[in-house]
Amino acid sequence: MQNLDSRASSGYYGRIFYILLSIILSVNSSFKPEKESDFKVIAFYSARNDKAHISFVKEAKSWFSGVAANNGFVFDTTRNWNDLNPEFLSGYRIVIFLDSRPESTEQREAFREYMEKGGAWMGFHFAAFALTPSAIPDNWEWYQDQFLGCGAYTGNTWRPTSALLRVEHRKHPATKKLPQKFISSPNEWYKWENDLRMDKDIEILLSVDPSSFPLGTGPKKHEIWHDGYYPVAWTNRNYKMVYINMGHNDIDYETGTNRELSFTFTNKFQNRFVLDCLFWLSGR
Repeated sequence: MQNLDSRASSGYYGRIFYILLSIILSVNSSFKPEKESDFKVIAFYSARNDKAHISFVKEAKSWFSGVAANNGFVFDTTRNWNDLNPEFLSGYRIVIFLDSRPESTEQREAFREYMEKGGAWMGFHFAAFALTPSAIPDNWEWYQDQFLGCGAYTGNTWRPTSALLRVEHRKHPATKKLPQKFISSPNEWYKWENDLRMDKDIEILLSVDPSSFPLGTGPKKHEIWHDGYYPVAWTNRNYKMVYINMGHNDIDYETGTNRELSFTFTNKFQNRFVLDCLFWLSGR
């Protein structure tokens, strides 16, 4: 009887063992390895001098970090413009210029090579500024005239104010989820030397709707726009790029408090546009 009991006990525990093993294997198979990030983004910035641009950079870094965590990509930042070199850039699918542009010949050549070899770029506001004479002179023809297409900066609105924006290209992946028109966050709007409508390589995505006029509050008369056509976001068909004119928060300069009066990434439609631009650039 002892031998029979031993064999029965052995069979019983053997069945239990295999049942438990099956359960463990089944549970383990339901857990997939953590998904690798779809793509990596590097944002260059300077964050010097203009408090409105510094405010935007701080806000943008926080916002992009948040959406990266929730949307499967890696977001890194650097204020070292010497990182604009082939070796460093090879690790990133998208380059962002948050508030300025490269100035040295080596940095500029590395960026151009990156773009011409299929890299992707997103630029905000001051990244397209160029004016002679100024601290940011109009001395990079390829960037201003061929890549951006807009040429030099020729003026702006003041103070930073919201505008009604119109979607110009309804079929573009970055605009499909937007309404035909939407109110932007407050911004200092730029105008340009070149008429982008005349450039066959440029696709204008967003522009200021005429119902926004007068746009700006002054006090200088030329800083209040009463008419005209003003593109605020566009892409160049020859490159994977998007320029977005937003990027200047309102600051209380007048009383000396330098308090932030407005923010850029508090607008759900604008945020949707920026994120979908990023996805389009990534090839997602």
